[in-house]
Formats: sequence, structure tokens, C-alpha cells
Amino acid sequence: MDFQKFFDGDLYDAYKYMGAHVQDGGVVFRTYAPQANKVCIIGEFNDWTEEEMKMPVHFQFYEIFVKNARPGQMYKYVIYGKNGRVEHCDPYGFGMELRPDFASIVRDLDEYKFTDDEWMKKRTRCYDRPLNIYELHLGSFRRNESDPNGWYTYEEIADELIEYVKSNNYTHVEFMPLSEHPFDGSWGYQSTGFFSPTSRYGTAGQLQKLIDRLHNAGIGAIIDFVPAHFALDYYGLRQYDGSELYEYPPSDVSDSEWGSCNFIFARREVACFMQSAANYWLTEYHFDGLRMDAISRVIYWMGNELRGVNETAVAFLKKMNAGIHTLHPTAMLIAEDSTSYPGCTKPAEEGGLGFDYKWDLGWMNDTLDYFMKTSDERSKRPELLTFSMYYYYNERHLLPLSHDEVVHGKRTIIDKIFGSYEEKFPQLRSLYLYMYVHPGKKLNFMGNEIAMFREWDETKEPDNFLLKYPLHDSFHQYMICLNEIYREYGALSSADYDPAGFSWLAMNDQGHDVFAIRRNAAVNIAAAGGTKPAVGNAAAPLSEKDSCDIAAVFNFSSRPRKITLMPEKAEKWTLLLHTDWQRWSGQKIEESEQITTTAKEPLTLELPPFSGALYSIRS
Repeated sequence: MDFQKFFDGDLYDAYKYMGAHVQDGGVVFRTYAPQANKVCIIGEFNDWTEEEMKMPVHFQFYEIFVKNARPGQMYKYVIYGKNGRVEHCDPYGFGMELRPDFASIVRDLDEYKFTDDEWMKKRTRCYDRPLNIYELHLGSFRRNESDPNGWYTYEEIADELIEYVKSNNYTHVEFMPLSEHPFDGSWGYQSTGFFSPTSRYGTAGQLQKLIDRLHNAGIGAIIDFVPAHFALDYYGLRQYDGSELYEYPPSDVSDSEWGSCNFIFARREVACFMQSAANYWLTEYHFDGLRMDAISRVIYWMGNELRGVNETAVAFLKKMNAGIHTLHPTAMLIAEDSTSYPGCTKPAEEGGLGFDYKWDLGWMNDTLDYFMKTSDERSKRPELLTFSMYYYYNERHLLPLSHDEVVHGKRTIIDKIFGSYEEKFPQLRSLYLYMYVHPGKKLNFMGNEIAMFREWDETKEPDNFLLKYPLHDSFHQYMICLNEIYREYGALSSADYDPAGFSWLAMNDQGHDVFAIRRNAAVNIAAAGGTKPAVGNAAAPLSEKDSCDIAAVFNFSSRPRKITLMPEKAEKWTLLLHTDWQRWSGQKIEESEQITTTAKEPLTLELPPFSGALYSIRS
């Protein structure tokens, strides 16, 4: 390891030196504990008897080679410092015991051999292609009745996960945090093992195999990454060497609102730790992106804009993201940031934070607020649907309906919608059509696709029994169809971040809750050079579906409405989908519909209550 880079905060692969590394005849263990008085190792290989670690290279690093130690064995560091003798897991450990135990486990990361070269060579950050993410919690996506905790392993879940994601036409999965964590109810957002795939679901090698299989099935994989804070548990990072090594010293910024410790990025060793962890998941597991949690808590002191910007932490974010993009030019960095801090998705070298995408939480809140209102209330608040496009192009936004919206008494997506049980479903269909026509990549949490009324619980899988009921089953089939259209028609994704790719055709027409949107595919055709990137990453010839524009018309009121549009030229409009078709449990008989418009001649369309229609447009 380059120690100068470590102390300068310039290292991105500290994990290749630190932690436990298998060598011929044994394992070498290394840890960084500058304020410790003494460090020992205990483990299965020495009957949990303390062996003192030495400082052969640098007085702040401790090292020991244990002959005959092998992968799969457990170990701990015993650190003597100002708070006495404390047993710790390895901060850079590649595996850990299942809670409440906390020993680290020796893992050989080179044991599994990936077979996804083709995927890795051809992947991109998806700026100009479909990105439709299925967010899931691995422990509750499906429950295993034969396991005491109800979990499948990474390996066991692969077949069902792949089949489900493919049949539902998503392009990527996003896993809620898979780093080791002591409390199931934290969902992984309070971690003790930043380099340890949680043993709830198996080993590092099994996770590597799962990602490899997803790639070979044409599915991308994103992992939730938590750079802001860590769990308070005594055996983790808190006062690791007897001092506040990873966290702020006791002050009003030491603990987060979640009862966890805030990382202190002013320490360059801590910056190396975190950026090495980010690099680790992309390098060793071939993840296609990191969704970084609670970025507002990094930008602002305690996440509070009134407290001001944490300039040191912001500088760390910029540096980390720039370094990760240098190492992984095709990996996506996604920010969950609820603030309006400028330049979130601007390149770091241009003064931005360097993320590729930012969750559009404003769009999410406004949209759900709109659909909670009665029809009469909606007509007075059209800006809840239109305001997002006033700021949209300031960043590269991603539209999320995530796990955060279906927990803690917030109610599920369908349950938020105004009206009776039967009235909610047509509105839910029109909500999702609006989401998919609105510019921006998409993210949906598991259970949303079957219109679950029960809030998500990490101990239960989605209520798939609901598919026995026609309204839920038809909504699921609707989402599968909508996902397929999103993947097939280039206008819905190729120009997400080009203002020429979007226009309003109607905005609350006559105060009647009637809207119309057009997505223009032509803006990127010339630049594509006659080909387009396919969802599976390979280039493909442009098709008719890539060259046509898309229009969607909406009636979000409880009454039938007519919408009148004024085409600028002669075009052929072909109906692709209507939210009120009988196959979606609507009232409208499904018929093919083609309309030929004439320049400057009005086009009038009739829309049932709470409905939307999607058209392809060709000149």
C-alpha cells in the first residue's frame, strides 16, 4: 500500500492491504489503530487466545501472519486503548457473523470467477437509454419457510429473482444495503461491516455469483451505499482504537438523527476508508452502480441547511465521485438528496458533486400530494404536476417511488390515492402512465407493481396472494405492459435530459384536470449515427419504435372530459395503451385506433374519468 496516499486521502483500494488476506500457508491480518496501546488477534485458528500483532511497517498499523489460518474461519481484533480492552470486528473485513455475534470471517475474494465480460465491456450509465429499476429488500423479496429467519441465500434466490425481473420488464435491480448490520429493522442503513456482505444471505462468493448471473441474464445491479454514518455498536467503528477515529469527537454533530455516528471526512484516513468501500463493491462484485443514501447529511451539517455547508465533507464527495468515475467510467453514481444544493449531477471537475443521477424527491412528493386530493381540489393545484419541469433540467433526475414511501405510517402508493377501493385503481394506472411519460429514469419498490395496501415489513414478503383478485392482477399486467413500452420506444428515454425531448401539449386545460405531454424522439436520431444502444447494452439498428414520437393525454378528474389539441403538422397517431381498457379492469373496449391529424386543425379526444391514453406519432 502507498502509505503517503493513505494519509493524503488519495487511496481507493486500501482494502487490498487492510483486513484479512489469504496467502500461501496462511492469512495475513492488518488493521489501522493509531491511538491503541496494544492490538491482539483472536480466532478459530488460535482457540481464541490473544496473539499480539506487531507494527512492522508503520507505527500506526498492526500486522500478523497466522500460519494455517484459512477462509471461513472467524476472528476478532482485541484493542487496548483509553477505554480498556475491547473486542472489535475488522473494519475492512470481507465477512461477518450473523447478529448478535460479530466476529469477522476470512473470505477469499478471488475464489469466484466472473463470466460477465461481455456485459461489463458494453454497459453504460444509461443517460440515453431505458433505466427502469426494481428496488428490493433481499430478505423480504421472497421468504424461505425452511430457514429459521425466513431468508434465502444469494445463490438460492437467483433463479426466482431473475425470472421475475425479466418477466416484469425491468432493466435493473437495486438492492437495499447488503453490508453487514446488527439490527434487521435498520434495513442495512446502519452498518458495522462496510466491506462485509451480510451473512444473512450467505457469503461473498455467493453474492458475486448472484451479480454474475444477473448480468448474464441482461439485468443490471445497483447497491445501496451508506457514506454518511455507521452503527453505534461498541464492536464496530465507534471509538475503534480507543479514540474517535472514524467519527466526530463528542459534540453536537457526532450522532445522527437515527442514533448512529457521523463519519468525519476531515480525517483523510476516513476518506480513504469510504472511497475504498465504494470502489470495493464495484470492483469485487461488479455492481453497476451505487445509490448513495442521505447525501443531504454529508452536504450540510446534520443535514440542516440552516447549519450551513460542511465544506470538508462536500470536498470529499467530489473527490470520491471523481475517483470512482476514473476507475469505473461506466458505473452509475446515484444520489438520494432531498436538498436543492446546486450541481449534484454536474461533473466534479466542473465544480459539481459528480453524481450521475439525483432522486427527484420534489417530483415524488408533489405527484403523490396531487393524487391524494379530490378531483375538485386537483383542478386548483395543477402546479403539483407541472412544477417539476421548471427545475427538471438543472440536474439529471431519477423518479423514485421507493421503500421510503410505503413505511412508517405513510401508507402505500395506492392507499395514498383519494377515493374508494375501486376508484383508486384507475387513478393508480394513470399515475404510473404520467410517471413513465415524464422525463427521468424510473424506480419502483417491490410490491408497488401489485398495488399493495399493506405497508412494507422487512419480515414479510409482498402480498402476492393479491394477484388472485382481478383488480390487483390486472394492474400487475398493466405494469408489465407499461414497462415493456418504456423499454421499446426510444422517445421515452433517449432524450431524458434534452429540453427538446419534452413539451406540454395541455396543462390543466380549462381547469378540468386535463393534461397532455409529448416526448420527442427525433432529437437524438442524428447523433445516434443510425444505431441505438439496446437495453442489454449492445448496439442495435434503429427501428420504427425508436424514430416515432410519443404523446400521452390525461384526465385526472372524476368526470368524463374532452381534450382539444392543435397539431402543428399532419401526423398519424396510433393508440398504444389506454388505462381504461377492460383488460386492466377498466370500462373501455379495446380497439385499434389510428388518427390522422391535419396541420392547424384541432384534434379532440374523449377521456373517461381518471384515465390516460398513450399514442405513438409518426409524420
